[in-house]
Amino acid sequence: MKSRREFLKLSGAAAVAAGVGQRALAARLSLPIGLQLYSVRELLPKDFDGTLKQLHGMDYGVAEAAGYFNKTAAEWKKAMDDAGLRCISSHHVLADLKSKLNELIDYGKAIGLEYMICSWAGMHRDPAKKGELNLDDWRWVADQFNEIGQQVKAAGMQFGYHNHTIEFRTEDGVLYYDELLKRTDPKYVIFEMDCGWVVAAGYDPVTRLSKTPERFPLLHVKDMTKGAGNDWHSVVLGTGVIDYHRIFKAATGLKQYFIEQEEFKGDALSELRQDAEYMESFNV
Repeated sequence: MKSRREFLKLSGAAAVAAGVGQRALAARLSLPIGLQLYSVRELLPKDFDGTLKQLHGMDYGVAEAAGYFNKTAAEWKKAMDDAGLRCISSHHVLADLKSKLNELIDYGKAIGLEYMICSWAGMHRDPAKKGELNLDDWRWVADQFNEIGQQVKAAGMQFGYHNHTIEFRTEDGVLYYDELLKRTDPKYVIFEMDCGWVVAAGYDPVTRLSKTPERFPLLHVKDMTKGAGNDWHSVVLGTGVIDYHRIFKAATGLKQYFIEQEEFKGDALSELRQDAEYMESFNV
């Protein structure tokens, strides 16, 4: 009887845990569809307001900025409000974050950002140095992230970093990306994993999502195909090689994802509509 009671107790606990996990997964999949606006970088200068309204008509609900297109904060927010979008995140290169952080923070607060993301590091510890960053440079970059993150946090937003492929190179057996995770303070620095570039670098997004899911509240959802000469190309979701079923299951710390398609074979808005439809029907 004792072992039967223990069995029933354990079975019940497992069932509860499974139910909680399924509800959490359902919540992640029901997040509003986000778009990184770099995807429409060529359309916005031609028709800023109209492009945003078309995106909302495709069921995009939130946006992540990649440049402000010479708009004042008031103009930017009005355009987003009129289109029915919420811009909750924005990308900035490290050089701009270092040189005009207060200005970017003020702008971000005015338009209602929740996240400020460094989209590209690209700075050496020694300003006179050229070429690729080495391990010492990446450690210096991590220290800059901690300092910037404290100021962004004090302003009521969260600072983070978005990867490409270069962070997945190694030096003396140390992976740069792992060093960034290790050296940055979780209170001040989160990570926005660009799943497409992780795969293009030869790594599995699930590995790091499973180890420290809380460090990854944001994802870039991007599908990729491999061309000749090891070149990777951004394609419509569901037509590439990336298995987002595994990724969404592992991303238990996810708070928002942003679709990003950087290249188009046909009409950009038509393909972005296909991306949104893919996520609307997505089920794991």
